[in-house]
Amino acid sequence: MKDFDVAAVVTGGASGLGEATTRALAARGAAVTILDLQADRGEALAAELGGHTTFVRTDVTDEESVQAGIADATGKDRPLRIAVNCAGIGWAARTLGRDGSPHELAPFTRTVMVNLVGTFNVLRLAAAAMARTEPGADGERGVVVNTASIAAYDGQIGQIAYAASKGGIVGLTLPAARDLSSVGVRVCTIAPGLVDTPLLAGLPEEARTSLAAGIPFPRRLGRPEDFAELALAIVEHGYLNGEVVRMDAALRMAPR
Repeated sequence: MKDFDVAAVVTGGASGLGEATTRALAARGAAVTILDLQADRGEALAAELGGHTTFVRTDVTDEESVQAGIADATGKDRPLRIAVNCAGIGWAARTLGRDGSPHELAPFTRTVMVNLVGTFNVLRLAAAAMARTEPGADGERGVVVNTASIAAYDGQIGQIAYAASKGGIVGLTLPAARDLSSVGVRVCTIAPGLVDTPLLAGLPEEARTSLAAGIPFPRRLGRPEDFAELALAIVEHGYLNGEVVRMDAALRMAPR
């Protein structure tokens, strides 16, 4: 496997899926810019990895904030070729509560803003920077890997905000790939299943074991490293474009 002698940005890169991806890219020689709101974790990770890894505190929903992160990446001594979108939030509430009260609008809007609009904001600005670079093999200038969820397909009771935001990411993948084909930028999306991120780590062990038991095979929770491995495989596979890849060990979520 060859080294990635390029610059990369990873949103949500200070923890969970993003941290694993940051570590994997840095291990392969990429100059990684971590874009995250968690300054303490981001700065610590950049210091640990050293070399060309840097941290820029970033709100993915804010244009100027993302532009600052992209500027950090494009200012390094190699072209920006890789963007991986891992930043995201969750929210659980039914369309109508048990008392008949409607889902609050603010958390629905916030979830869509961070997960969907934030992903698009980074995609468009990273692609614009990639488009200004010299093309490599096959005319490729870069690749953007987004993060959806199997909730985009199998949204459970109470997941309407989260499922809608992730479904939007699935929906934008192909048109984004088609839009950016003229400048040689590929776009793919990973839809993870149940991955052992900090969110699941807070559950009791009994609950975690129960979740894993429902997964066909391998009968375990996914690991952030599984996501990072797939993200790097997409980066290396130059003919993979406009595709959403489920990473879920054949899991199909029940209604609840």
